Amino acid sequence: MNKEIELGDKVRCIHTGFEGTAICKSEFINGCVQWAILPKINKTSKTSKENIMPEEVGIDSQSLEVVSKKKVKMIKKETGGPMRYGIKSRGF
Repeated sequence: MNKEIELGDKVRCIHTGFEGTAICKSEFINGCVQWAILPKINKTSKTSKENIMPEEVGIDSQSLEVVSKKKVKMIKKETGGPMRYGIKSRGF
């Protein structure tokens, strides 16, 4: 599989099977590269509290494989619109 990890890719640890989204890359002065992986929220678990964001886990890049690449969304550009002025605009 492609070893090149980018922000937003879904990755898996080859040792533990931990899966999540790559949200942060850290490069240390000794050459070690780690990724912060954020797991998917498990809403089916009744023992976990609702609306709690899971913590990310730092994993070395050598231990990760890409499961799926991030999806790129095309953004429709707007042509603009009328100017909006604040309540206290200078000169008016």
